[in-house]
Amino acid sequence: MDTSQFIQRDETCWEIPPHGRMRVPAVIYADAHLLQQMDQKVYEQLSNVAMLPGIVEAAYAMPDAHWGYGFPIGGVAAFDPELGGVVSAGGVGFDISCGVRTLHTGLNTDDLQAHKQALADALYRMIPAGVGSRGRIHLNHQTMQGMLKGGAQWALAQGYGEPQDLERIEEHGKMAGAEPNYVSARAKERQKDEMGTLGSGNHYLEVQRVAEIFDQDAAQVFGLQTDAVVISIHCGSRGLGHQIGTEFLKQMAVSAPQHGIALPDRELACAPLDSSLGNQYLGAMRAGINCALANRQIITHLTRQAVAGIFPDAHLSLLYDVSHNTCKLEQHEIGGKKKGLFIHRKGATRAFGPGHPDLPPVFQAVGQPVLIGGSMGTSSYILCGCKDSEKRAFGSACHGAGRAMSRRQASKQWRGKTLIETLAAQGIIIRSQSMRGVAEEAPPAYKDVDSVVDIAELAGLARKVARLEPMICIKG
Repeated sequence: MDTSQFIQRDETCWEIPPHGRMRVPAVIYADAHLLQQMDQKVYEQLSNVAMLPGIVEAAYAMPDAHWGYGFPIGGVAAFDPELGGVVSAGGVGFDISCGVRTLHTGLNTDDLQAHKQALADALYRMIPAGVGSRGRIHLNHQTMQGMLKGGAQWALAQGYGEPQDLERIEEHGKMAGAEPNYVSARAKERQKDEMGTLGSGNHYLEVQRVAEIFDQDAAQVFGLQTDAVVISIHCGSRGLGHQIGTEFLKQMAVSAPQHGIALPDRELACAPLDSSLGNQYLGAMRAGINCALANRQIITHLTRQAVAGIFPDAHLSLLYDVSHNTCKLEQHEIGGKKKGLFIHRKGATRAFGPGHPDLPPVFQAVGQPVLIGGSMGTSSYILCGCKDSEKRAFGSACHGAGRAMSRRQASKQWRGKTLIETLAAQGIIIRSQSMRGVAEEAPPAYKDVDSVVDIAELAGLARKVARLEPMICIKG
């Protein structure tokens, strides 16, 4: 991307001034190198987001931003219902509430070395992964409704997890306002056998070592120390979320002219927040969030069972669970006044700073854990929200490295078997049903996660707490 298209506000802030139908500026957080690496479509898509009704302040893109459907992945935008604001299914994404959950194990790397292969095999057997993967749980109409309404709280009531888990999950594991009746029969049919499964694409379960600590105070609050072993789970709402997104995008595109909305891009299909369709989507989307929270909760239970078979004395406690791909009603300051805004985060992570009322008491002093997944074979990070992060992008940060090339390009350039052998030589065990899937997720197909995280910190979006290195990766 040509940097001359922007006004550079500081070392990490690049602004697209309002032009054409843009109602607000568009802002990308990056350094010059990352910005030049981004596809021109990020510029176009972010500018289009800035044209939507009721948008306030600016349309934002995180350092890991890349071309998505409608919104760029890594896009953040806030809409004011009092100004005719909208909700966009493209601004949430197809994998509703895709997110990361990180677990402490109480183990260190020395404990793991002699048992890595056995643990990899146990996790691979216990947790289904891959396209169309099916779990051991089969939902009927009643249990489906309960899951969509109750999220991780429902999963806990079914025996999947520990009560203290809920304190370490956004929304305490249950998104209020979910309306299962707004979720189609087709979406529910797709999900009935998929609970407790990772899915495909960039989803994974990874056993990691804490390689580096940057902030000792925050690390102590988060329970992290060098050479400790943690486990991170990255997945979302599976077929149900995709079906919700697909169906509502079509409905929103058809109905937009009826609401006087001239879409800059059909993929930005949206509906007024105060419309019947907007409310239906919010109810279904919130049910999709609960599906993802329940799914990660069940996978946590299965992970605990797998680890217990190798390490009977290990106790897996939850550090935190954060969602990407959501639209949430939050209180933010606009023009010196607190207002209720609908914050779209697509491929972006909530990153509330110290003292935020929505954080559990344990995190009040340091800020929210922000879990950043790396690409297969590279580092991941744990960050925390900054004091002023809400002033930068409505309390949002990046969510990963961000793709540097398409899956199709990656599959042409690399072979899964070769990658697995290369990573094994580095001490990283990969388990996957799909060699093509491994090739699509080759580490060089992504941006440099270290650079992305450095920019996020420099921009004041979040600050670094710890760097994690992979030891075992179960891929979809």
